[in-house]
Amino acid sequence: MPSPYRAIFAAPGTKSFSAAGLLGRMPLSMFGIGVVTMVSQITGRYGLAGALSATLAISAAVLGPQISRLVDRHGQRRVLRPATLLTLAAAAGLLISAQQRWPDWTLFLFSACAGCVPNVGSMVRARWAAIYGGSPQLHTAYAFESVVDEVCFIFGPILSIGLCTQWFPEAGPLLASCFLAAGVFWLTAQRGTEPEPHPQGEQARGGALRSRGLQVLVATFVATGMIFGTCDVVTVAFAEEQGHKSMASLVLATYALGSCAAGVIFGLLPLKGEMARRWLVGVCAMAVSMIPLQLVGSLPFLAVALFVSGLSIAPTMVTTMALVEQHVPRAQLTEGMTWTSTGLAVGVALGSSAAGWVVDARGAAAGYAVSGVAGALAAAVALLGYRRLRTQAEQRPGAPVPQARGGSDAHDGDDRNDGRHGERDGHSKGVVA
Repeated sequence: MPSPYRAIFAAPGTKSFSAAGLLGRMPLSMFGIGVVTMVSQITGRYGLAGALSATLAISAAVLGPQISRLVDRHGQRRVLRPATLLTLAAAAGLLISAQQRWPDWTLFLFSACAGCVPNVGSMVRARWAAIYGGSPQLHTAYAFESVVDEVCFIFGPILSIGLCTQWFPEAGPLLASCFLAAGVFWLTAQRGTEPEPHPQGEQARGGALRSRGLQVLVATFVATGMIFGTCDVVTVAFAEEQGHKSMASLVLATYALGSCAAGVIFGLLPLKGEMARRWLVGVCAMAVSMIPLQLVGSLPFLAVALFVSGLSIAPTMVTTMALVEQHVPRAQLTEGMTWTSTGLAVGVALGSSAAGWVVDARGAAAGYAVSGVAGALAAAVALLGYRRLRTQAEQRPGAPVPQARGGSDAHDGDDRNDGRHGERDGHSKGVVA
């Protein structure tokens, strides 16, 4: 591991909570595509599969920020465990109703209830911010977590689609649920690195979304999410038309592989220039990369086109999280990060649903036209909102960086380190120096 990445893991507990975050984020890449594959395997209806994926995304978009707001107020352990249990119960109901061929409305009901899934990526990034807030190491930490995201998207679809097509249709979402349970309960057992909660009185009225800069980021990510949702559904359908449905997971993995490679390199680069400008360039690059997808005629060409398109994803995501930290009060950082994921989820819902109907009506290749329109929309919104992002960060005057709970023994899952914030504060500053 290059030295900048080794340095961020010098703080106690970082390796453990990042590993737990990897497990907890696997469902992000597995569950939605697993539901699409499962339903298409059982019913052959891509319109229904896309609509269910959209329902999952919309439900997560509505409930996710509320869960993260509760986390900011009460802490990760007290909120994430009950939310995860509810999600697991809803996921079980979805799989049973699909397997038993219950009416379609039961599928939509359980999909809507599964939206209370915690945003594990935001929880992990909040822990990094509690340790390295205000230092250059935070850029490297965010880059590393973006790489972890892409690792999930490299292996998650392979596992999910492969299990659904080679074993039994419900296998992919089932394994995703197991990953969620293991990751969340492991993460919340680590009290030493959990950020201190902020009582309701410390939080700005109206929530994090009052920030004008965050509004721009969320609106842009709605269009960006449409790109992702379209690629998932259309790639599975295109691979099936080519007679190699199980290869869809490998093709989608090249999309994430391109982002992963770019994220690793981006984390090693020194930050230069205006952050908002870097973000705008990244969004426009994502839009331009949608053009080759309109010309796909074979799976190898599609894999290459998706790899090139993925190169702009991770750098844009890393810059987005840094902008969230600038424009959102510290007491609402987890909620602010979740709102960007919410924008993506809404976009995924719109993109997957639209792509599913286009595939049913016009064929798989025509579905990538939705990606092209979404890319153009993302670039337009980013250009219109660029001035807002250049304004001074909307932080509460004198707001401190939220500190982690524990001291030097941050690996422990008990509460014995809760009174040693000063030791952690001094240790973190020493690492940063």
